[in-house]
Amino acid sequence: MKIIVVGATGLIGKEVVRAIGSKHQVIEAGHKGGEPRVDITQKKSIESLFNSVGRFDALICTAGSAAFGMMEKLTDDDYALGLKDKLMGQVNLVRVGVNYVSENGVFTLTSGVLAREPMPGSSAISIVNAGLEGFVGAAALEMKNGVRINVVSPPFAVETLKALGMDTSIGIPVAKFSAAYLESLNSRRTGEVLDVRKFAR
Repeated sequence: MKIIVVGATGLIGKEVVRAIGSKHQVIEAGHKGGEPRVDITQKKSIESLFNSVGRFDALICTAGSAAFGMMEKLTDDDYALGLKDKLMGQVNLVRVGVNYVSENGVFTLTSGVLAREPMPGSSAISIVNAGLEGFVGAAALEMKNGVRINVVSPPFAVETLKALGMDTSIGIPVAKFSAAYLESLNSRRTGEVLDVRKFAR
């Protein structure tokens, strides 16, 4: 399979690429690293990515930014960040990508546990994650030629919590995230939210 991993140089993306291994042709795309480069906040950049890569069998996106902070302190720009980047960036990967994906191909996006289990400070991120999950459920109903679409919902990564000086007991090692992405890639699931915690071994 020819698989595009957007965000391949990030914490989750590296593990996904490692899990896919050498059995497939992997295109490691990223914003600041990887080749080719893509800025998912710019639709023209997304179009350039697909024009350069051509037809593909699967796309996995682990990229996207959103702001975290207490609601009364977040600005309009903080909310706009996640809406333009993590939400519409991934939505546009699908909107443009449907013109290039092969028959029976699959899109796998990334939301997060804060869509369904919010916490103080997560309002901007929760909007984005919940929006992605709603989009995937609806988009699956419109896919043609056997194309599937799912969204993986990761919890906090132990590595991220450690870097932030937070309690690591609430997280899961990022190496265990990839099982949910492989489930989306290799199963016949579509329109589903795949909770990493249900697949982590």
